[in-house]
Amino acid sequence: MSKLTELLTPQNSQVLFIDQQPQMAFGVQSIDCQMLKNNVTALAKAAKVFNIPVSITAVETVSFSGHTFPELVSVLPENKILERSSMNCWDDQNVRDALNEHARKGRKKIVVSGLWTEVCNLTFALSCMQDTDYEIYMVADASGGTSVDAHKYAMDRMVQAGAVPVTWQQVLLEWQRDWSRKATYDAVMNIVKEHSGAYGMGVDYAYTMVHKAPERATHGERIGPNPVK
Repeated sequence: MSKLTELLTPQNSQVLFIDQQPQMAFGVQSIDCQMLKNNVTALAKAAKVFNIPVSITAVETVSFSGHTFPELVSVLPENKILERSSMNCWDDQNVRDALNEHARKGRKKIVVSGLWTEVCNLTFALSCMQDTDYEIYMVADASGGTSVDAHKYAMDRMVQAGAVPVTWQQVLLEWQRDWSRKATYDAVMNIVKEHSGAYGMGVDYAYTMVHKAPERATHGERIGPNPVK
């Protein structure tokens, strides 16, 4: 059976964020940058909820790219930023060491979110898969390219080489898998409500209108009328 048919689990996964930095985001044209930041932050929160190890890389922070998104850093403040100069982070020994350490513990499925899709994501994915038996799960909506075509054809090339295209919400729900897993249920629902758009609105609706939960409050005041008893 192909390893690619195995589901992502909190035990077999690790996450890599590549160059989620402002100067890199300035060039992104394949996704709205606010949506990009929303999705990156949501993926980071998901990894934290499920205690999945995360590596964060940055390229030429001071001389070009700027500091890693503060929203990402605030979710994972304990993570050291792995600074490098190569466009391909697999070329960097510190990055390889971090990924290999987690892979030795059975975490050979690397969930990747990065900028730009056609450069840093692509070169990492191809080099890593060429050198190892690790599996790459490329988070398409938490990554961005310099044009729609640049992102699309880079994704296509990685898929042809064996990478698996995913979305951040797909990854979150695959890690949760079963709603009876109460240890992570509330935290997952909070991520959905904060970051999942219409899905999150649907959860709010179900809580308040179907299950008669009180509406969430802002600045200590209730929002809307009291639920019907």
